[in-house]
Amino acid sequence: MFATRSDPASLDLMFPQELISPEVSAQLPSDLQMRPLASTDYKRGHLNVLSVLSIVNDLGEVAWVNQFHAMRAAPSAYFSIVILDKASDKIVGVGTVFIERKFLRGLGSVGHIEDIAVDKSQQGKKLGLRIIQALTHISENSGCYKTILNCSDANIPFYEKCGYVKKENEMAKYAPERVNDAPKL
Repeated sequence: MFATRSDPASLDLMFPQELISPEVSAQLPSDLQMRPLASTDYKRGHLNVLSVLSIVNDLGEVAWVNQFHAMRAAPSAYFSIVILDKASDKIVGVGTVFIERKFLRGLGSVGHIEDIAVDKSQQGKKLGLRIIQALTHISENSGCYKTILNCSDANIPFYEKCGYVKKENEMAKYAPERVNDAPKL
C-alpha cells in the first residue's frame, strides 16, 4: 500500500500508534485520523490548534522539534495525540496525557490529561470526547490507578460526559513573567 503524507508508518512518532485505542479511532469521521504527535507536526499547525486553548509563544520550528525530542526521550511519560484532517494534512485536535510515577499506592502512577484543544472549525463533532477517551485509554493501559485533569467550571459538564467526576480543588501559583521566553530546562 502506498504511504500517504499522513500515514503514521511513515512518520517519526512520539510513541507507537498501537497504544491508541482502535475502538476510539474507529469512531472518528472517515476524513479524520487519530495518531501520536509526529516530529513534523509543527508544520501541520500543532501550535495553531493549541492557541484556541491558551496563549502560545511560537519559538520556531527548531525549538518545537527540540521539545518534541525531549518529551519523547522520557520513556513512557508523555503521550501527545493529534487528530488530523486527511485532505488538508492539518491538525484539527490535540491532547496530552503524561504519566506521573508515585511513591504512593504501591509505587503507582497517575495520568494527567493536559492541553485538550479542537480547532474552532471542528468543534461540536465529538472530537474532544474522542481525544479524552483515547488519552484515558493510554493512561489506564499504562497502569495508572487514576487519570485526572484540571478544567474551568464551564467545562465541567463536558468532562462529566466523558466519565470524569468533580473531585477536590485545584491550586496554582504562576511564576513571574520572564523577559526571555526560552525554557530554562
